[in-house]
Amino acid sequence: MSLKHFIYGATSIVLFSCTPRQEINYMKDIDSIALENSIKNSRVDFQPGDQLIISVSAKDMEVVKLFNQNYSSNSNIAAQYSLPSTNNLPQSVPAGGPTYTVDTNGDIIFPQIGQISTKNENIETLRAKLTGLLKEYVKDPIVDIKLINFKVSVLGEVAKPGTYIVPDGSTTLLGALGLAGDLTAYGVRNNVLVVRNIDGQISKERIDLTSANFINSPYYYLKQNDVVYVQPNAVREKASRVDPNTGLYISVASVIASITVGILALIKN
Repeated sequence: MSLKHFIYGATSIVLFSCTPRQEINYMKDIDSIALENSIKNSRVDFQPGDQLIISVSAKDMEVVKLFNQNYSSNSNIAAQYSLPSTNNLPQSVPAGGPTYTVDTNGDIIFPQIGQISTKNENIETLRAKLTGLLKEYVKDPIVDIKLINFKVSVLGEVAKPGTYIVPDGSTTLLGALGLAGDLTAYGVRNNVLVVRNIDGQISKERIDLTSANFINSPYYYLKQNDVVYVQPNAVREKASRVDPNTGLYISVASVIASITVGILALIKN
């Protein structure tokens, strides 16, 4: 190999090896984006199937017993951050209180009050709504609401693909990717797909993680049952098309070639 070819090859290796490092940077222009613009998207509206723990307290706890029916301070709800794709044991968050499931009409049935609509409501607005209704029965009621089955799925080129239950009831796109162990070196960072199903209506958006503009997207704060998919880059796709037995074929071919050369040598002698 000539010196010229060696220098050319070394330069090419350096240039190509630097490219992935640049692509891995997230939100390179973060300083130019106003983070407060994303706060408006942080509230997660309830959907049918959501499970809510709603507990009511006041100075006189005897008065609020009616609104805490079936309360059990010993109940634990397993908040499984990672499902089958990891060997880590699930973490559990102690949680107690009566559980309400949002029905297909978006309603829950609350003791004494009756049917309450959760449509277009989130934890903050439903808490305020219930507090106002309870003031007719209780002096200075305190309402606590937890969404206990909020889950998202993260698939594709991440370290730990799977479905994740978020006990806080809310997470961002970056938070979900963090639960999944972040993107692998083969994940495409400027074309992450988020699929959303609200009342049977499917919507989707492609997110560029290398630009801070994505924090202003309505898909930055994930909603119940969102699916995040990180597609593989060209290197991974090319590797997946290679026959996994290629190495074996090459080894067998080498052995056959060696035997053939040996036989030909013996024939010549």
